[in-house]
Amino acid sequence: MPDRPAYVGAPTPRREDTRLLTGGGRFIANVRLHGMAHAVVVRSPVAHGRLTRCDVAAARAAPGVLDVITPKDAAHVRLPCVSLAPGQRLSSYPVIDEVVRYAGQPVAVVVAATEAEARDAAELLDLRFDELPAVVGAERALDPAAPLLYPEWGANLVTDFPLGDPDCEEAIAGAAHVVEMTFRIGRAAPSPVEPRGLVASFEDGTLTVRAATQAPHHVRDHAAEALGLSFDKVRVIGGDVGGGFGGKEHLYPDETLICLAAIRLGRPVRWIESRTDHLAATLPARDAVHRARLALDEEGRFVALHCDILGDLGAHPSNVGISPIAVSAVALPGPYRIGRVGARVRGVVTTTTPTGSYRGFGQPEATFTRERLVDEAARRLGLDPVELRLRNLVRPSDMPFATRMGQVYDSGDYPRALRELRDLVDGAPPRPRDGRRRAVGYSLHVEATGMGPSMEMKAAGIQAGGFETAVLRMEPDASLVVSSGVAGMGQGIETTLAQLAADEVGVPLDTVRVLLGDTAVTPYSSVGSIASRSLTVGGGALIRAAERLRDKIVTIAADRLEVAAEDVEIAGGAVRVKGDPVAHVTLREVAASAWRGWDLPEGVAPGLEERATYHPAGYVYAYGAHAAAVAVDPETGAVEVEGYWVVNDCGVVVNPAIVEGQIRGGVVQGIGMALTEEVAYSGEGGPLADYLPPTTREAPDVEVRLLAIPSPHTPGGMKGVGEAGTVSPPAAVGNAVAAALPEIADAITATPVTPMAVWTALSGRRPPPSRSE
Repeated sequence: MPDRPAYVGAPTPRREDTRLLTGGGRFIANVRLHGMAHAVVVRSPVAHGRLTRCDVAAARAAPGVLDVITPKDAAHVRLPCVSLAPGQRLSSYPVIDEVVRYAGQPVAVVVAATEAEARDAAELLDLRFDELPAVVGAERALDPAAPLLYPEWGANLVTDFPLGDPDCEEAIAGAAHVVEMTFRIGRAAPSPVEPRGLVASFEDGTLTVRAATQAPHHVRDHAAEALGLSFDKVRVIGGDVGGGFGGKEHLYPDETLICLAAIRLGRPVRWIESRTDHLAATLPARDAVHRARLALDEEGRFVALHCDILGDLGAHPSNVGISPIAVSAVALPGPYRIGRVGARVRGVVTTTTPTGSYRGFGQPEATFTRERLVDEAARRLGLDPVELRLRNLVRPSDMPFATRMGQVYDSGDYPRALRELRDLVDGAPPRPRDGRRRAVGYSLHVEATGMGPSMEMKAAGIQAGGFETAVLRMEPDASLVVSSGVAGMGQGIETTLAQLAADEVGVPLDTVRVLLGDTAVTPYSSVGSIASRSLTVGGGALIRAAERLRDKIVTIAADRLEVAAEDVEIAGGAVRVKGDPVAHVTLREVAASAWRGWDLPEGVAPGLEERATYHPAGYVYAYGAHAAAVAVDPETGAVEVEGYWVVNDCGVVVNPAIVEGQIRGGVVQGIGMALTEEVAYSGEGGPLADYLPPTTREAPDVEVRLLAIPSPHTPGGMKGVGEAGTVSPPAAVGNAVAAALPEIADAITATPVTPMAVWTALSGRRPPPSRSE
């Protein structure tokens, strides 16, 4: 059909970009409603203590002040933990509390006619704290003498459970070689271009929340539960989201308080997060200690892998609880055949900001640990790290492959990805000689995408379902409207859903409109756009709806043309008889007849609207092979990433330009985790001000090659790609630094690999200067 373009697989320009580049973006900070007030969240300056005085009289009397909310005003308001681990002691947490457990915790909200008046009034609050000792660091929290955040528990330990093979220890004990290392994964902040923000209004008993969110229905459900409203009395409207990265997947305590303020006042209330507040209050992630062992036989085959994972949950289990830590455990095997795999998973509370979701969700941590162990094993055994990996990779003939942690990989060719990656690296031009030490490091990963098997989620303690629903309607003029519960957050989902719909139905792309992000008009999605699932699960539902709609269109048209349905095709804005383009009926004629109920075949209902739900039977598994070329200055410890290569398989590629953009952006985020980004705390528990995301100066050229091995499970064959770029860079960069500096290779065990860390390690291994120097 030469006059019907194929949209899937084409690098179609993102339809979102026109409004974003011309100032038409719909961001929360730009929302203006009649009578809108402004809120300022007052946060605790101390990490641990009790609020003993909260005198608000002066603030209430300040010009323009409309309301002040204190812990006594919202003592009943709590948010649920979405993920519950075995033995987890908390299933919900207060949105405001007199007991303070981290610096940045909300202790009051001031609402005024203007933001300036709210800020001035907030300075007038008389707050006094009975300060208690802080505890910073997961290992310190386990010390029997450590201050207790919840004295009634008798410890700071939240959960402690094993996963995997119970005989893993025996396999390690009997192995020919064992590499044991302890890794420390630094705490990282999502740092989107747009901070969090929310405008809440309350009218006629209905709460309307305009939010920068990845999961509108998720926010709606939790706002209703926390504030005692029925679900039909809460509407959440999302707009353009300037990056989510996991930090905008749920409702926060401060956001809930803004909703409460709107209900109390009966007028719209606006709150926009400051950059300072982002580091103190938006959930960071990572922050774990991994004591790991990799066992090998005499031929270099992987016998066993075990990791004792100790995760820092911060002041309380957040909405996701210990899930990222558990995911790290489950993701340990990666792309390798390993005889036995086991883990111990522990989570502790500390007097720091609660940790939550961040792009990759536990998988970068597992990958850093596993891939550093593999490289260190190669170094100690005198083997090439690429050849050692090839010796142990899962083969295509092994698919579907069940790991020792229970994941079942659906499709892929991991050896091919690594070989193609090596060819890319070998074909790169040589670097200049300038006194710096250079090397290339490799990393492989397998990424669980398309979060969705609801019963598996239930078994894992996740209080949500994993299906998606799409509604597809052809209007009387033959234009298409797609409605989906997934949310746009900069990942280009409007464009890719439109491409799928246009291809499946057979209409021009410019006739397709996509509706997202409004709980009043889109299908229900209890988890939204997280876990690399928007196109995999949301697109799967759309494909099924499109197939039904196409079948109905063809049935109506074939009846009009007096031929069998299999003898017609949709092309060029018409349904025509195959081989006889003159015999046709236009799509507009078909659509108009359907909506008027005219001349329809027997048994065909009026209208052209189809609704379909896709409920995945399992996760689908994307994967990637990454390589980083670094130059290290041994005199200063400075590391520069000079080149980066990725071979990635996300199944069927709907839009290669979007996929490559997602991967490149993720790689730069992963390099930030590898080299510069860490939310650090003082001994008193306060977050330090310095946080260094990478800039264009630190971002190398990233060469991407795409494999496209379809998933046999997903309608359309797609796998997720949203997090693919972030998973491997910390390990690839760490391995490159270790290869460039073999004398301290076993000391490259923490992220970020800062100049100070490298310089300190080198200084400790250098011989002392002679007397003549």
